[in-house]
Amino acid sequence: MNSSKGLLQIDDLWYDFPNGRNFNIIQNQLGRKLYSLEWNNGTSYYYTLDSDKVCSSKHDPVGILRPNWLDGANYLGQQNKDGFLCNVWEKADIVWYYEDVITKRPVYWSFDTGTIAHFMTFEVGRILEDPNWQAPVYCFEEANQQKKPALELPATLNMMRQVQSIPIPMVL
Repeated sequence: MNSSKGLLQIDDLWYDFPNGRNFNIIQNQLGRKLYSLEWNNGTSYYYTLDSDKVCSSKHDPVGILRPNWLDGANYLGQQNKDGFLCNVWEKADIVWYYEDVITKRPVYWSFDTGTIAHFMTFEVGRILEDPNWQAPVYCFEEANQQKKPALELPATLNMMRQVQSIPIPMVL
């Protein structure tokens, strides 16, 4: 992924909509690894697993991205991207989404901020074991939360929440 600031990162995303959870493991280039655990009830924890034990939490009423998030998007046709023939959608002038025509796997995202993401793998049905879906205990210690600085969140996390909050037009 290339952020709007030109920073590179690898984002390992685990999406489990049936259980209402989303987990991003984000490795910034030459930087710390950030864990972003989000729940459908709007609760999110952003933390590190290093010796600093930094953690912050946030509540956002939107929750995780729904499977039908492309409802109401504009289909732009087909384009070649990263060596794949892709169906392309645009939603609310915020995100452009490319999926492989044959497999329907995501290939590429582009955001209005300049952030782009190239998908390296996409494994339907691969499961992250339940114990990994728990924020560390220090995220729940009030004293720890008051002492540690807030983590800078990747722009894509906020952008996807922005896309999620766009109302889907109703057709009568």
